[in-house]
Amino acid sequence: MLIGSINAAEAFIQAGINSTSVPIAMLFILLYAVLVSILMSVYAYVFGWVERKVIAKIQYRHGPTYVGKYGILQNLADFIKLITKEVRYPENADSILMPLSLVALVSVVVFIILILPLTPSLLATNMGLGLLLVFVILDFSPLLLFITGFASGNKFGELGAQRSVLMLISYSIPLTIVVGTVALAAHGFNIAGVISAQSSIPFILLMPVGFIVFFIAMLAELERSPFDLREADSELIAGWLTDVSGPYYALALMLDYTRMFMGSLLISILFLSGWYGPVFPPLVWLLIKAFIVSLFIILIRTAVVRMRIDKILRMGWIYLLPLSLLNLLITFMLFR
Repeated sequence: MLIGSINAAEAFIQAGINSTSVPIAMLFILLYAVLVSILMSVYAYVFGWVERKVIAKIQYRHGPTYVGKYGILQNLADFIKLITKEVRYPENADSILMPLSLVALVSVVVFIILILPLTPSLLATNMGLGLLLVFVILDFSPLLLFITGFASGNKFGELGAQRSVLMLISYSIPLTIVVGTVALAAHGFNIAGVISAQSSIPFILLMPVGFIVFFIAMLAELERSPFDLREADSELIAGWLTDVSGPYYALALMLDYTRMFMGSLLISILFLSGWYGPVFPPLVWLLIKAFIVSLFIILIRTAVVRMRIDKILRMGWIYLLPLSLLNLLITFMLFR
């Protein structure tokens, strides 16, 4: 029954999006955006709880326990507490630019997720250069991070933003090269076409080096451990988030898990054959793969420590960049 309901919902939404009537198509695109937003919110809430419980379990702690069964309502209590707090800005902060840049950063991530197809039929658009557009938009993240840190008027926020920007720039180059390699293997930048090219064998088996480079670079893009430079407690406090308070801090926490959802979807789409799998509907398979990738990202946080900025930059330029070029060369020889 659940599978039939999912398939019926996909067909209903896609029929509306493909309607010849512009108002009807716009209405169904809005409905699609609402459904994706609900999916992102549920993901952020669930994995916010899962991360706290997994880390607590590994560190022999209880984690969230008292609010709701197994502490499942603790994140809701924290969210209500944050959004009801007063918004305060430091004396030297730009009270307009600072929240706007954070909202813009969230909007960029949400827009990227809306571009990504969830099933062969459940997609808002099917652009030929969709994959290229995703990473062009993603390249705006360093600028928005820098603006947020600079607008805080705090030296810790500015230094944290500068370090994050240096890291993101150094890792975006091998990331882009790997994306180009995937497009070469799939013979195009159409996202649905990339998934279709993996119908028989996923790209993780065809280009394992490219997967490793992409996964590490994506961890840096998401600022997840060991690349969480913004939270160097002994040096920068919370980096570019040091002076973010109240509802905007809740938005920043939401941004962390929304970015992780985006990264997990991209890894699943580009290397794990997306929605392909037996028995279950395509949407279920895509979400299962994204959830497994997300859980692995959380486990990495429990196992590794934060790297120094010089070692992070050295890894990006000296190791990942040559490996991404090697992966491109091998793929060109195999798929030309």
